[in-house]
Amino acid sequence: MSTAPNVVDVLVVGSGNAGFASAISAAQSGAARVLLIDKCPEEWAGGNTYFTAGAYRTTHGGLQDLLPIVGNVTPEQAQQIDMLPYSEESFLADLNKVCMGRSDPELARTLIGDSNSTIKWLARQGIRFQLSFNRQAYEVNGRIKFWGGLSLKTEDGGKGLIADYRAAAERNRVQVAWSTRLVGMQSNPDGTLNATVKTGDQKLVIRARAVILAAGGFESNAQMRCQFLGPGWDLARVRGTPYNTGDCLELAVRQLAAQPVGNWSGCHSVAWDANANPNIGDRVASNEYTKSGYPLGLMINVDGQRFVDEGIDLRNYTYAKFGRAILQQPEQLAFQVWDSQTSPWLRSEEYREERVEHITAQSLEELAQKCGRHGLHDREAFLRTIREYNEAVYAHRQENPSAKWDPSVKDGLSTQSSKKQLALAKSNWALPLNKAPYLAVRVTCGITFTFGGLKVDPQTAQLIAAPTGRPIPGVFCVGEMLGGLFYSNYPGGSGLTSGAVFGRRAGKAAAAVATGVLKGGSQRHESSALSQLSVGSRL
Repeated sequence: MSTAPNVVDVLVVGSGNAGFASAISAAQSGAARVLLIDKCPEEWAGGNTYFTAGAYRTTHGGLQDLLPIVGNVTPEQAQQIDMLPYSEESFLADLNKVCMGRSDPELARTLIGDSNSTIKWLARQGIRFQLSFNRQAYEVNGRIKFWGGLSLKTEDGGKGLIADYRAAAERNRVQVAWSTRLVGMQSNPDGTLNATVKTGDQKLVIRARAVILAAGGFESNAQMRCQFLGPGWDLARVRGTPYNTGDCLELAVRQLAAQPVGNWSGCHSVAWDANANPNIGDRVASNEYTKSGYPLGLMINVDGQRFVDEGIDLRNYTYAKFGRAILQQPEQLAFQVWDSQTSPWLRSEEYREERVEHITAQSLEELAQKCGRHGLHDREAFLRTIREYNEAVYAHRQENPSAKWDPSVKDGLSTQSSKKQLALAKSNWALPLNKAPYLAVRVTCGITFTFGGLKVDPQTAQLIAAPTGRPIPGVFCVGEMLGGLFYSNYPGGSGLTSGAVFGRRAGKAAAAVATGVLKGGSQRHESSALSQLSVGSRL
């Protein structure tokens, strides 16, 4: 092991959204040398961020507030768009609703209060934002209606986001070392930190004025999933990077006495293509294996039973918890089912035949037979479930003849009426499944990220020590590693926003630590041993 004093101002661990936001912020805030490391090889750059749809949830004052930062809206389109403002009060209400009111109020205030300014800061860094026409809008009666409080995504999703971040990091002279794992940390008497890293067979010690941990959760670690999320979670499919195995969480608790906090038995998990690789995300298909069209139809398990209210709320508020519901079904499988009334509304990037196996039929009986070849055990129960659902829909329509189907709002079209009620309702968007051709796809649970993390100062994202309840000097924590925000569920798009908001704050605070300690020419000190990390400006 080399013990040479390889000095950097700020060391960032992790190459996802939170890590890059932190590194860029630190560099812009005066840190002369910022080094970002990741244990993954360069071809896996971007962590879980690479696999996202690139959605950011932010407060805004309506369409005119967002138009200056998006690049895919023509003047003609702008005249057709209906987009209500999304206030801080609305964001907080959504967060409290889906997280059962458990979110740390100070973290929530910071997240929400900084969301708009942080998005605009990202746009100034070259992050290419777009209005999310394909994911968050429906054309209804000639109007483009945005719904669910979520309007922004990045060009080419997570792939484009990471490309933009890497270009921004290079412009800000952030250096990057791939295949470099953090394996140890300790404080020095002078206030610096010794970070022991391993690259290949070599161990090196980097002396950092400040360290920002942004290395993700433990969603790729089957053993930790079972330990914290519970039995059966080893069978969940990994949606993203195989490198988020909880190493840095364990290191921070063990070596820094960091305080665990938040929902350690909770996670973001979605309906996922049952044919996808169970252990690793696909960097080509990426987020397209998500199957989020269930509000337009039904989800039925292999025993032929529904198990969730598919229309209980807009997709943004249910998709991150319905993966758990699927995991709890027999064989961790379900069928999503539609008829020809709603299948045209499915997003092509998720449901086109090149991406997912279609099970099609001209009758419900034929559909049940074909699903039987794909794992459906009880065809008669499958048919009874759909027929009973249809009867309940007809009864509701008879009592509410003026009700209109509208996927952009909670339209109230349900299965519950005075004449007939299902034990498990479909509360909105309940159209009968009665028009051929019929379509089904097979889904399972795909895990995205874990909610358990570490306690931080809500203003700076500085890590808090469990024994003292006080900030740990020079150490910050952001992204999936930050605990206390999300419980059981989360509002879609708020994860990326959290990483950017707290990453920006952590970068600024870390730079203040570094510039307050370093004097004069010592900022330029480096030893030859640091070159062993293959550090360079090429990203």
